[in-house]
Amino acid sequence: MAALARFTFDLDLAKAAEEPRPVVADLPPEPAGIPEEVVARLVQEAREEGFADGLIAGEGNATSLAAQTVAAAAGTLAAHAASMTAALDEARLDGQREAIALALSVGRKLAGHLIESRPTAELEALIAECMPSLSGVPHLVIRCHPDLADQIRDIATAQIATSGFAGRLVVMGEPDLRLGDGRLEWVDGGLVRDSEALGADIDQTIADYLAALAGPVGQEHAKESGE
Repeated sequence: MAALARFTFDLDLAKAAEEPRPVVADLPPEPAGIPEEVVARLVQEAREEGFADGLIAGEGNATSLAAQTVAAAAGTLAAHAASMTAALDEARLDGQREAIALALSVGRKLAGHLIESRPTAELEALIAECMPSLSGVPHLVIRCHPDLADQIRDIATAQIATSGFAGRLVVMGEPDLRLGDGRLEWVDGGLVRDSEALGADIDQTIADYLAALAGPVGQEHAKESGE
């Protein structure tokens, strides 16, 4: 059996204690925390940025709301203006219609008084108008209110004497004719004086005038007047 070799240390502990220890290089210091003033500045900047963004958003919302409010107010104002304009047009038309109605009433009263004072004037004018063209007519028939028959006969006879009419004159009293109205009739023609028809023509002319003046409003009034 082989003999065991004794283990020997090559390191002399006493000598090693006297030798200087190796210098270990300094490690870099651990990073320090962020300074408080920097944190405060960043927080302040963040707050200011958020406030600015919020202010811009608020201004945008306020502007949009203001625009909507102005638009709504403008629409309401336009509607009120249109209503006021329509009311003014209606009032203007009513005033004109009342003025015309008053003038028509006065005119009819004056015409009535004129007919009462000179009931034969209109028929006399009709006889004078047609007589020059009746030279070859065999007869002339004049229809009038019975109270005017004699006066009309005298007027027609006087005009015949100065015209070329050589036919027969017939004057007939018609109870259904109004005082001042009458009809002249001959073979191929005639003339009529009808105060009622004349009044209807005047009313229609006035209604047409108002309708043309006021458009749809006037047309509606014209329909109501016709009814």
